[in-house]
Amino acid sequence: MFHPFIMAGIYIHIPFCRTLCAYCDFYHVIAPQDVQPFVNALLKEAELRKEYTGSQNISTIYIGGGTPSVLPAAMLKIILNRIFRLYNVANDCEITVEINPDDVTREYLEQLKETQVNRISIGIQSWRDQDLKFMNRRHTSSQAAKALEDIFSAGYENVTIDLIYGIPGMTSSAWLSNLDFSFRFDIRHLSAYHLTIEPGTLFGKMKEKGLLSEIDEEESNLQFNLLVEKASEAGFIHYEISNFGKPGFFSIHNSNYWKQVNYLGLGPSAHSFNGYSRQWNVRDVKKYIKALESGNLMFEMEELSKRTRFNEYLMTSLRTMWGIDLDYVEEMFDKEGYDYIVNLSGKLIDYGLMRQDKKTLVLTNQGQMISDNIISELMLPGDD
Repeated sequence: MFHPFIMAGIYIHIPFCRTLCAYCDFYHVIAPQDVQPFVNALLKEAELRKEYTGSQNISTIYIGGGTPSVLPAAMLKIILNRIFRLYNVANDCEITVEINPDDVTREYLEQLKETQVNRISIGIQSWRDQDLKFMNRRHTSSQAAKALEDIFSAGYENVTIDLIYGIPGMTSSAWLSNLDFSFRFDIRHLSAYHLTIEPGTLFGKMKEKGLLSEIDEEESNLQFNLLVEKASEAGFIHYEISNFGKPGFFSIHNSNYWKQVNYLGLGPSAHSFNGYSRQWNVRDVKKYIKALESGNLMFEMEELSKRTRFNEYLMTSLRTMWGIDLDYVEEMFDKEGYDYIVNLSGKLIDYGLMRQDKKTLVLTNQGQMISDNIISELMLPGDD
């Protein structure tokens, strides 16, 4: 059984991109010529927020975006050095940076090796150039292959790639080829996400106009099953619905999100969580910089009710191989929460959508395919 509040993570949001991908709904803007004001604001926020994690050890640092590799490696080094000076960073801290294939050069990697980064997440998305062009990605498949080879040559071992499936026009055989090509490389982790068409994105606007439609459910399920099967054959453990890792190479940072461990978010739109409340920074880089230039923080906060915390725990834990820890439920949410989940899980177990292993409840592969529906059914109803 895990216990939150004994360690913490830090997420650093770099909101800049060189181009806007057609599917992305994370907060991002086109990178300006001068990123120094943003970096100054980020350093100031790190200083102002240092009490948020208290005396907890920082076990993970994740630099995401946006596209963090838009920043020079020297700037990432300055940011990390400030974090190390202000916070209690554990000696074995997992430090991840997201990078785009077309930003990878040998010079960049040499400079990155001078930072504390020990894990790289590279956004491949697809090995098919037609998919990359369709999604408005900047790189080509050959650039992605060379970038991966250069990353390994630079001495990085803890490398994860992102792939997207369920892309309109991508057949199951094309997805299978994508997976087979990925496993030719010595990657230790894979994150694979089904394409979702979000409102406000380029794809969302195309869907509203009838110019784009999502693939059918049968094809979605087929591609998901291929993903699970091929990853297992390649020696990966399916530890979260969209994440697969070799033994010893699970993403500690993301695992901590799913296990309700505290985290501090730095940067515009970044979220923070301390177990009982959630807060999120202003979703506007100009307002973010202006506030911090005056020594102020701009964020909103929500106190989490017991019902909300219970539902969030269900939503995150059921995505993982660890599932719902019934001892934890009883400890945090009393016998009422324990009885509620045990009673509702019975029929899901009978339908083959969930299994009980001692004091844990875990979704089966069949259950994972409809996880959103199951989680919605299990959530505590009512208003806070």
